[in-house]
Amino acid sequence: MPKLPSRLPPMSAVRVFEAAARHQSFTRAAEELGMTQAAVSYQIKILEDRVGAPLFVRMPRQVTLTAKGRQLAPAVTEAFDALRAAFAGVEEAVQSVLSITTLTTFAANWLVPRLGRFQQLHPNIAVQINVSGQVAEFAQSEFDLAIRSGNGQWPGLEAHLLFPNLFTPVCSPDLIRGVELREPADILKFPIISPGDPWWQDWFAAAGIENVDLSHRPDNSLGIQQFEGMAAMAGQGFALINPYFFPADLAAGRLVQPFDLLATSERGYWLVYPKARRRSAKIEAFRDWILSEVAGDAERTSALMGVKAGA
Repeated sequence: MPKLPSRLPPMSAVRVFEAAARHQSFTRAAEELGMTQAAVSYQIKILEDRVGAPLFVRMPRQVTLTAKGRQLAPAVTEAFDALRAAFAGVEEAVQSVLSITTLTTFAANWLVPRLGRFQQLHPNIAVQINVSGQVAEFAQSEFDLAIRSGNGQWPGLEAHLLFPNLFTPVCSPDLIRGVELREPADILKFPIISPGDPWWQDWFAAAGIENVDLSHRPDNSLGIQQFEGMAAMAGQGFALINPYFFPADLAAGRLVQPFDLLATSERGYWLVYPKARRRSAKIEAFRDWILSEVAGDAERTSALMGVKAGA
């Protein structure tokens, strides 16, 4: 068995040889590879010096492979075809699966119920959702996109505002049946779900009621808005919710909003992804779709809540 060389020639030169051999032209190889013809000639010369024999016969207007070149070309072409097939397979697999990490309430109350519309538009993209309260680091994970709560300032990430962090008290209609709520302070006559949530203080302050003391109430914290909204629908008390997450429940009357006041924080819900991947076809498809969904929701929710879009 012949002894294999201890190391391969420079791959840049091998790549140029493969293109030149396939085209039988330095000029067309240069066009394909985005190089000058002189650069192609230089790389071929490097390879010929390494092999120790000419690989092309250079004529005034064309080049042809020498016997050594014809011996080498099929194996090199086969190797590059295998590489192309391997990378094409990986790229196809990558572009066919969209992995999203998101917050529980956003996933359950907003994203999942409408994902069918995205998949109708893009049937070749499978969506995988990871629900977590932890901030995923894209450099250490395989997630393509994330839904984050914050101010939109994350270095290295493209960030698109989906909707602001609005919040307002809601309850079951049965909880207040036969009771007239005249002013926001009347809510304090009822059970409060998650009274330790600092947003309660913010909402009451926006209503002109400062320093509301909820410390004496049982701290029945449910952790996420989805659960708090469910508890409110079950008649367990008043919950603070973002109306963007409960439009169907508000429209159907399963939840009622006694007061028009919407408070807000500096945080919002953002679609984010690495800037380096912003040209990815699947990311562009999802971005365009979700921003379209949000625009439609903004009009419907604002009309429902009695506020102008963007307020």
